[in-house]
Parts: sequence; structure tokens; C-alpha cells
Amino acid sequence: MKIAVTSTGPTLDDMVEARFGRCPYFLIIDPDTMEFEAINNANIALGGGAGIQSAQLMASKGVSAVLTGNCGPNAFQTFGATNIQVITGVSGPVRQAVEQYKSGKLSSSTTPNVQSHFGMGGGGMGMGGCRGMGMGMGRGMRFVTPSQSQPGPMPDSRGIESLKREAESLRSQLESIEARIRNLEKSR
Repeated sequence: MKIAVTSTGPTLDDMVEARFGRCPYFLIIDPDTMEFEAINNANIALGGGAGIQSAQLMASKGVSAVLTGNCGPNAFQTFGATNIQVITGVSGPVRQAVEQYKSGKLSSSTTPNVQSHFGMGGGGMGMGGCRGMGMGMGRGMRFVTPSQSQPGPMPDSRGIESLKREAESLRSQLESIEARIRNLEKSR
């Protein structure tokens, strides 16, 4: 069995990336042995369809589950057609996420948790790799947070858990952004 985890880098010690289709790396992992293959995501710069292309890539790699922070409707539909389990709201180090998966602490998502084009907005954090060249807010795209994409109020117990997962996902995104800023500052 193989699973895929979206990652900010090519190792098990990197953080889970919150965006599925536009993550920098996919780690294809055998959870029993922890052997893995790091795949640089060539779909990150696509103008559209990154989620679908990335989901098709995961299917071609024979994964049975995908662990990620967020998954939009197009990728989610592709996963459904290929019988790949999707687990959203995942954050923290990749190694820890795999351990949580193995211990049964993570549960499958039944619906996408963000709207289409979630990973493209964010004030320049799109195709330009945080260099101000992306499709930012001034170009007709808007950043959509997971809470904005939810269809309506949830029952209290599920709502609290959903909010906790969303908060953890946002913390992960913030950590990833801060790490990128530090790397850019070091390279000056």
C-alpha cells in the first residue's frame, strides 16, 4: 500500500503543505516501511487544472490515500472516480502525519474543504512562487479560506472539530509562509 502526502519539501521531516494541487512536493510513502519517493510537483505553475492533474498523477502512482491540508472540488471528484481516499485538515511534519494515519487518528473527508482555485490567490502567492508574479488579489482572484467555502452551519460537535482542523491547517500554512520568508531573506 502507498499513500501520498503533500509536502513543503522533499523529506519526511518537512511540513505537510496545505494546498493539494499546488504543493511543492508529493511524497509517495509506504507507511509500513516509511520508504518514500519525493516528486517535485510540475503542476504547481499551471494556470488552471492543477488539482485535477495532480490527482491524476497520484492515481498513476497507485496511491490508496492522500493526506493534505486542503482539497478542492475538482481534485476531490477525480479522487472519487479513482477510489482514492482523501484526508484533509492534515498539518505538521509529514512523518507525524503518516504516524497519525497509521494509528487511525485521521478520518476520510466526505466533501472538498475549499472552493475551486483556492491555492491560486493570496496576494501573489500563486504561480510566481511568492515572488509577486502570481495571480494575486489584484488580478480578479480572491483568497478563499476554508471557512468561507463551507456550505453552512454544522452541528456543534462536528463544527468544533472542523474549526480545530481549519485552525491547524492555517497554522501550517503560516509556518510554511514564514519558512519561505526566512529562506528568501537568507538568499539576499
